[in-house]
Amino acid sequence: GGIISMSLTGKEFWTVVHGMGLGAIFLLSFAGGLAGLYSLRPEWVTVAGVRERVMRLNIGTWVMAVAAWLTVITGTYIVYPWYRAKPPEGLAALTDYPRYYLLSVPDLAAWHSFAMEWKEHVAWFSPILAVAVAFVVWRYGAQIAEMPKLRYALIVLFVLAFSAAGIAGLFGAFITKA
Repeated sequence: GGIISMSLTGKEFWTVVHGMGLGAIFLLSFAGGLAGLYSLRPEWVTVAGVRERVMRLNIGTWVMAVAAWLTVITGTYIVYPWYRAKPPEGLAALTDYPRYYLLSVPDLAAWHSFAMEWKEHVAWFSPILAVAVAFVVWRYGAQIAEMPKLRYALIVLFVLAFSAAGIAGLFGAFITKA
């Protein structure tokens, strides 16, 4: 058997950082943050337990917010310009120019016109909502345990932030496959 060599181009490296690296951090911090928000109830934990959970929740929600911002920034300013690069005049094979390739194949055009539009625009809601949750957790801390309506509102915003990013990530995977 020979030695198997694996290397990434610059584009592939940034695509991995954008989707899998930052996406994994985002996913893990979401799972921890959601569990932390859901369980932040005075009937379930002691006063000391609430303080400890709020400290972890502060870290987790800010990590999610930062990961969301880094994901949309790397996607918008590093990965997406490669996606929309214009091919030279008269080039027949468009496979190295994803936007133009998708638009040139009728069965694939919706991947650009709908899925990529979602990724470009709606995904920006994710970091905005994640920062809103992180800020409220930082500002109100342990008081959230005594305010069930606020806790539920934070859970809804957190899930919306995750959903916007999750759908964008899923579309990204499908666009890459197409």
